[in-house]
Amino acid sequence: MTTETGVEARAGARDRAAAPMSTGRAGDRIFAGAARGAGITVLAIVAAIAAFLVWKAIPALRENQANFLTSEEWDPNATPPRFGIAQLAFGTLISSLLAMLIATPVAIGIALFISFYSPRRLASALGYVVDLLAAVPSIVYGLWGLAFLSRHMEGVSAFLNGTLGWIPLFGGDSPGKNSIFTASVVLAIMILPIISSLSREVFLQVPRAHVEAALAIGATRWEMIRMAVLPYGRSGMIGASMLGLGRAMGETIAVAMVLTFVPGINWHILADGGATFAANIANSFAEASVTGRGALIASGLVLFVITLVVNMAARAVVARRKEFA
Repeated sequence: MTTETGVEARAGARDRAAAPMSTGRAGDRIFAGAARGAGITVLAIVAAIAAFLVWKAIPALRENQANFLTSEEWDPNATPPRFGIAQLAFGTLISSLLAMLIATPVAIGIALFISFYSPRRLASALGYVVDLLAAVPSIVYGLWGLAFLSRHMEGVSAFLNGTLGWIPLFGGDSPGKNSIFTASVVLAIMILPIISSLSREVFLQVPRAHVEAALAIGATRWEMIRMAVLPYGRSGMIGASMLGLGRAMGETIAVAMVLTFVPGINWHILADGGATFAANIANSFAEASVTGRGALIASGLVLFVITLVVNMAARAVVARRKEFA
């Protein structure tokens, strides 16, 4: 009787010990399946978007009488239609890159100041303000750029033209206020909070031991940042910058409100006029014919591909910096 009771007790203990393990394994399987399903769903959505764009763009591309990739002309509503994306691609890339060059150093400086230089109470308030700016709708930036910034950019453009006019991008005879440069400044202000907020979160994840070790050997605060913080957060800063670049490349309303459309590629970014993919779609879609809408969808397909390539390149760069993660 006693022996049987002991055996039953040991068997019950084994069952109780095995129950949480089996429950945990079941939970792991459920979570793995859910994560795999979410990834497959994202890929399916991306593939569906690409398929829709290709399907809608093919009829317009067949009727097009100009080279779609190299032509600067955009007249898809003509008979026969003639359109190309050269000017749109140039405007999108140059405005986005200029916005990145302006915004990234300032955003990283703000993130470093909040994380390592600012007093705690001020850092909390500044972080809240930066996060709040990241949530402001793009139309607000567009209205601000149109009503306020554009009026003051004419003098800035004239100064840059007179000082750096020997550089082709800043050359030209008629610097204006509704230029690619003005659109780039608006985009830079728009993406600056995003880059700064994400970079700040990355800097706060730096191991405290690294920071204290650098300070313990006599490093100044800047030397500590240069030796311990920036190497650790490099991949995060690249990821934040690429996210801001994607936002700048796909921005529609803010650029459409600031930038004046002038046909043809103009290498002088201080002159009035220019065009981007997103702004052209926003300005032209309502009045476009069936072929014109197909042409706009085709340009959207190119923007989709460019954005995808940029994000893949960013992922590759971040993957190479895994040793600092």
